[in-house]
Amino acid sequence: MKQIFNPETIALIGATEKEHSVGRIILDNLLVSEQRKIFPVNPNRETILGHTCYPNVRDITVPVDLAVISVRAEIVPRCLEDCGLAGVEGVIIVSSGFSEVGPEGRKLEDEVIAIRNKYGMRVMGPNSIGIIRPTVGLNTTPIEDTPDKGNIAFITESGAFGRALLEWGISSHIGFSLIASLGAMIDVDFGDLIDFLGEDPYTRSIMIYMEHPVEDIKRFASAAKGFALNKPIIVLRPVPADEGEKTTRTLTGLLADHNRMYDALFKRIGVVRVKEVADIFNVASVLHTKRLPKGSRLLIITNAGGVGTMATNTLVELGGEPAVLSEESLRELDKFFPNYWNRQNPIYLLRDAEVERFSQSISIGLRDPGVDGILIVYTFQAAAKSEELARTVIELAQRSQKPIIISYMGGTGVMKGRKLLLEHNIPSYDTPEEAVKTYMYMYRYKRNLELLYETPSELAVDQAPPKNNLRVTVRRALKKGTTFFGGEEAARFLSNYGIPTIKSYTALTFEEAAHKAKGIEYPIVLKAVSPDIFDRADAGGLATGVKDEQQLRYEFERVSGRIKDKTLGARIAGITIQKMLEKIDYEVMLGAKRDSKFGSIIVFGMGGVGAQVFKDFSIALPPLNQTLARRLMEETQVYKLLHGYRGRPPADLQKMEEIIVAFSNLIVDFPEIAEMDVNPIAISDGKAYVLDARIIISDDMAESASQYPHLVITPYPTRYIMPWTLSDGTEVLLRPIRPEDEPLEHEMLSTLSDESLRTRFFQTIRNITHEMHVRFCNIDYDREMAIVAEVRERDRRRIIGIARLVIEPSLKSAEYAVVVHDNYHGKGLGYKLVDVLIGFAQDKGLEEVCGYVQSTNLKMLNVCKKLGFTSAPLPDHVSRVCLLLK
Repeated sequence: MKQIFNPETIALIGATEKEHSVGRIILDNLLVSEQRKIFPVNPNRETILGHTCYPNVRDITVPVDLAVISVRAEIVPRCLEDCGLAGVEGVIIVSSGFSEVGPEGRKLEDEVIAIRNKYGMRVMGPNSIGIIRPTVGLNTTPIEDTPDKGNIAFITESGAFGRALLEWGISSHIGFSLIASLGAMIDVDFGDLIDFLGEDPYTRSIMIYMEHPVEDIKRFASAAKGFALNKPIIVLRPVPADEGEKTTRTLTGLLADHNRMYDALFKRIGVVRVKEVADIFNVASVLHTKRLPKGSRLLIITNAGGVGTMATNTLVELGGEPAVLSEESLRELDKFFPNYWNRQNPIYLLRDAEVERFSQSISIGLRDPGVDGILIVYTFQAAAKSEELARTVIELAQRSQKPIIISYMGGTGVMKGRKLLLEHNIPSYDTPEEAVKTYMYMYRYKRNLELLYETPSELAVDQAPPKNNLRVTVRRALKKGTTFFGGEEAARFLSNYGIPTIKSYTALTFEEAAHKAKGIEYPIVLKAVSPDIFDRADAGGLATGVKDEQQLRYEFERVSGRIKDKTLGARIAGITIQKMLEKIDYEVMLGAKRDSKFGSIIVFGMGGVGAQVFKDFSIALPPLNQTLARRLMEETQVYKLLHGYRGRPPADLQKMEEIIVAFSNLIVDFPEIAEMDVNPIAISDGKAYVLDARIIISDDMAESASQYPHLVITPYPTRYIMPWTLSDGTEVLLRPIRPEDEPLEHEMLSTLSDESLRTRFFQTIRNITHEMHVRFCNIDYDREMAIVAEVRERDRRRIIGIARLVIEPSLKSAEYAVVVHDNYHGKGLGYKLVDVLIGFAQDKGLEEVCGYVQSTNLKMLNVCKKLGFTSAPLPDHVSRVCLLLK
């Protein structure tokens, strides 16, 4: 990737002197960069613009880092082959005319892919407009205007739309660290760019225009989450019509579409999704600020009443909350207002308000604990000039941790104020609606970050459920061609994972039903079990309130007959008899679906048909912990009801979290589950009971080499859990770190000696923040590993050692680090931890593991020597130790 984004030598294949042509504009842009060597390639010319022109890239006598190809589509494969033979490592294909034009173009694209795979080159495009890096003076595009230097990276698929968006940004004087057009993405994709920008010191945020579905969701998610922990990513993704897979045998499959899945993915990895073009620049310019709102409670201050009302309406529509001022704040404001002022939010300052009244209102609002942020809506008035107000706002903003945003409404009368605010990085917007939308994006970004940084509570569902017998059941069913579990069989899956169900039995005849009903107290419910019917009530497959055996006979025959009449050809696997739960306070549902792009997803929502009729459901990607389970519920309307209303007792929400986490574990453990409904889950007197479930299985994942082929987010890797014994006989549990370990990890690091801290961090670092601790514990198991050594002391768990391995973006090498608590030095733990990391690196197919060790850390240098590491001295009394794995 370095060869593409910071090349020293560049060949332009298709260079020309023809005015206004793509090849000429690209050449002009390249030649501006004096520190790079540029080689025009065109077999029909000897010189171009006074520069030697080469007939073929293979004729260039120095190694070429980057080739830019701008020729007719049918010539591209031959040019790419020449690049491969010449040893070019990075290629940008500007040419169009590939898969986007039909079958013939698809054939050409397949040729290009085959050549790329043959030589291992990194290829951006085809149909890419190239890249611009103002910070390093690189422009490989046919765009004549050069943007200002800045800290925003802009990545786009579409050349045309991306170019229009870029030109809009340039006209608005927005500075960029990178502009990249990925085109067809046959090789270099969003994940590659995000990985590169994660190490780019010039980039503080990324804007992405995502036009088409992401091909490798797992790679994108892994790269984006790592970046979003430190810097914001903003995505503009249009919503295509009818996107998603609608062939389904469950309600969950009917509900879940790709647009909702993208929303769930972005929230999970800390990415902000915007809906409109104007939002992408507005949001990118503010999210890197440290002044993000802690909540959605916005105080609106204005010198024009109508626009304040408009801003409030927009805030409520977007799910925000108008801040309610405390009585103390209102009394303070009374001192500066006439006695007829409105005394509520929005604060109407009246048209004659001077800057002092603005200043006092803002100051009082910033002090009020019920205010999370302030919006000032200013219309040009002679009493308060825009530049005077701007100076006041700048001064107040610098002293506050709460965000202040401004809508300056007007033309030339507010230009001076806008300019001042821009110079001090305070956002200013033309309309109050724009300002409110940006504030809500700031709040959602903060909320997403909190999700990444929140330490989940320990739940009781960590114990491994008895699942091997269920695996046998699944394999036998698939072998027989059975793909459906319902009734009693589906309930067994849930019960094994600790999910409470109502006792039920499946019967094929009335006699069998009558016999089994003796073990269930009347009244009972009858439910038809069929792989072909997921809306049982509509099909007539439901009877409730059955009070005795006589009614049981009548309803059993009636349900069987209605199913046959209403659903011609439907297969009946039996009729479930179940104890009727007479008092139900609430109904919710859980579901799962395995999507071809997103893998398995989980749905929570209103029970019965409520999720479908009222669209009241939310989606999450497994695996889920307690925090994620709670957020999944919080995103629905039914969650508000679960707190209790109209005399109904509240649901046990912690138990609901446990049920969702247990359900997530079930989905993680069984890639064979294609679709699943758990609907309804009835809540009675606070307790939850599953009343019905159906499972659809398939063997689509049977040939995958991955342990979790159905998951975008890699789950906790239990395979690396192992007991071990220190040399003094102390029993230790070695296992991968978990987000829940943050308190234990904090305790260990805070009790290390200064010397141990120096050997790990190369300095005595005592002020490790909560966010840093959470980052250490909340890792992407695809990209890094942290193994902790855990002991039990007086019935307390303690971490006594941590070994960490971080894989480089190249996916070829990794850097390791180890720290052992002072009380456990010299007992073989450091050696064992490094050995476990080596095993993980081998499992990942890495070529090399390296680390940096202080020359005074003789114990670790000795460990490395025993394990076969080579050691090379570096400046500042540091040694680089490396172990080749291949």
